[in-house]
Amino acid sequence: MRKLLLLAAVLVGSLAGNAQDKKAEEVIKVNTEAYSFGKIKQGVPVTTYFEVTNISDKPVVIENAWGSCGCTTPEVPKEPIAPGQTTKVKVAYNAAAMGAFNKDVYIKLAGVSAPKNVKINGEVVDAASFDKSATSAKPAVKPAGEVKTKVKTENSKTKVKAKA
Repeated sequence: MRKLLLLAAVLVGSLAGNAQDKKAEEVIKVNTEAYSFGKIKQGVPVTTYFEVTNISDKPVVIENAWGSCGCTTPEVPKEPIAPGQTTKVKVAYNAAAMGAFNKDVYIKLAGVSAPKNVKINGEVVDAASFDKSATSAKPAVKPAGEVKTKVKTENSKTKVKAKA
């Protein structure tokens, strides 16, 4: 009887262990493994979203998410992700310290032992440097939907109208 009970306990334990052997990549797909903020202004927090798609045949629950330091704060949805559906994980970076940064964000799924790892990076610069680079940069192409036309008026002056 003892041997039978011991055998049953070992069997149940091994089945539970196998359920935890799933990898996050077998359950979810993330739209990008890393996001670069580029140059950002010191003291101005920035945010991005990682799209998480359930590629399994069962609902997936994001139990938790955390950053590699206190400057990185992810927010996860509370609802399960249905098979084939997509949700967003919001990741904010506080931009307090100047310099380049590379931060890890871990997404822990229910029933999966190892968390999914995504990354954010960029460079925090002081306000003067940021403002200089922002004003010197010019878009290479006009924004879509904006067309400028010249219209002559009675006074033979040319006016420029922008159409959206």
